Amino acid sequence: MEAEGLGWLLVPLHQLVSWVAAGAMVFGGVVPYIPQYRDIRRTQNADGFSTHVCLVLLVANILRILFWFGRHFESPLLWQSIVMILTMLLMLKLCTEVRVANELNIKRRSFADFDPHHFWHWSSFSDYVQCVLAFTGVAGYITYLSIDSALFVETLGFLAVLTEAMLGVPQLYRNYCHRSTEGMSLKMVLMWTSGDTFKTAYFLLNGAPLQFSVCGLLQVMVDLVILGQAYAFAHHPQKPAAHAVHPASTKAL
Repeated sequence: MEAEGLGWLLVPLHQLVSWVAAGAMVFGGVVPYIPQYRDIRRTQNADGFSTHVCLVLLVANILRILFWFGRHFESPLLWQSIVMILTMLLMLKLCTEVRVANELNIKRRSFADFDPHHFWHWSSFSDYVQCVLAFTGVAGYITYLSIDSALFVETLGFLAVLTEAMLGVPQLYRNYCHRSTEGMSLKMVLMWTSGDTFKTAYFLLNGAPLQFSVCGLLQVMVDLVILGQAYAFAHHPQKPAAHAVHPASTKAL
């Protein structure tokens, strides 16, 4: 009788927890980029943030959405991808505007030049949008042709989460080359770590495809290495390597 009496409370409570967890999955991934976005706007300097992080996240989330057409997974994960794509486009827009404003006598570079030496280092935000649309179109067409192949669908899902798991690598590499984490928001990395830990636990508890859980664990490991860099470079500062080139902008969840 007591258990039945508590039923009216436990059911809506469970539903509320589920809604909160789903909301955290959808919007939690973008929260770490808020302090970085504000820092860039305040300082008008995007050198500490790697725009290749945006590239990695755009590719990963576009592939994840395409994977959904072959193998449906939970809706919060699908909406998370859509929200993250919009967020990365906003980050790219800000970084591009700041970089172009700070560079004098810059030669205009565009996506239509098809110059591999300046890939993802264009002079206008519209060029990044063109690249994203081109990639989406090609990947979508290939997916449409191969959607009936279970091997292709599973490989697509693996590539999506593996790409996302490599999200921190551009920032990690930038920190290594400069022997410094100056310009990188430590709050952002701490939020990555907590967010990726929550996300991986969500995958495991909700029976998400195995690819999601494995790559989530890998992502947490990369986050921890970046935190280790922040600690090491703060307590043992080193001179930048002589051959290191300061990028105009290069993850830096």
